[in-house]
Amino acid sequence: MKRWLGKAETTLGNHSDRINAINIFPVADGDTGTNLYLTVRAAAAALVQGPGGEPTNDVGAVLGAAGQAAMEQARGNSGTLFAVFLCAAAEPLVGHARLSAPLLASALNRAQIRAWSALSEPVPGTMLSVLEAAARAAGECDSAHNGDDSNQALGLALDAAVNAALEAVVRTEDQLAPLHAAHVVDAGGVGMLLILDCLRSAVLGEELQDELLDGLHGYDVQDPHIHTGMPNDDGVEVMCTISLPPLAAATLRQRLDELGDSVIMSQLGSRPGHGESASARDVDDDDDAPETSYRWRVHVHVPEAEPAVALIRSLGDPTDITISQLSMPRDPGLPVVHNAHES
Repeated sequence: MKRWLGKAETTLGNHSDRINAINIFPVADGDTGTNLYLTVRAAAAALVQGPGGEPTNDVGAVLGAAGQAAMEQARGNSGTLFAVFLCAAAEPLVGHARLSAPLLASALNRAQIRAWSALSEPVPGTMLSVLEAAARAAGECDSAHNGDDSNQALGLALDAAVNAALEAVVRTEDQLAPLHAAHVVDAGGVGMLLILDCLRSAVLGEELQDELLDGLHGYDVQDPHIHTGMPNDDGVEVMCTISLPPLAAATLRQRLDELGDSVIMSQLGSRPGHGESASARDVDDDDDAPETSYRWRVHVHVPEAEPAVALIRSLGDPTDITISQLSMPRDPGLPVVHNAHES
């Protein structure tokens, strides 16, 4: 897993500019490559040692720690979905010392289900479709080989997943009207394809496929930065971490849907409910009953930040609040610049 995420960090760093260049959906802010790179970098940094600072051979535990770090430091829509993918993929791998074709199929399937459900209004033709296609291909390959857990079967499943992901990326151009009009494929989908090819490369000890992205519309080096010619998107991106019981979390998601779009809420973990605001506790009719609060990573695009932040604060005590202008292009070589950052 460490080799995988280290390789993905390097690869996304090398490709972030071209991914940014075709980033026009859901908003043309040209930062998908940067957001994925910075989020993967956070995940890779968490793998210097195993959970708790002790080395471990538990693939799921290691990947889960990386996923939690990615979620805490996720950037943008694409980075948040990658973190969701990583956390979910880790769950079927807990207790296992090596990856196998059956485990790969289970991990990818869990990840694609969780990623689709994290968004209030998931849209086909994005990195979600790419992940779904990869999971389906890995599952079909595993079924065809009757759950063979050999390294050879794992190689076949990884190849099938990457090939299916590539085909899904190509299809994105015709699945979303803005991409079709601009004659480009989905930026997040390309990023997920690269991440999956890095997994294949790291597990099999093979080189990355240099020709993998050849022919993808809008991705050639000489192609212009498509997003710079698109109309500016008004509004801001608000992200934070907050601890809420399930009912309050459902309320927050519903009300954020009313305020804006691109709503993502993904669970970070659980702990006994304490420290919530009175408003959060009041959503339960039985004030004496103990509540379990879950930590959530929240992401939303809204016209103005203030109503969204006020809503979030009315339900709990958020931390790591970031507010970014959607129309502000970001330099892929620099950290994302926010116009506000609270804790």
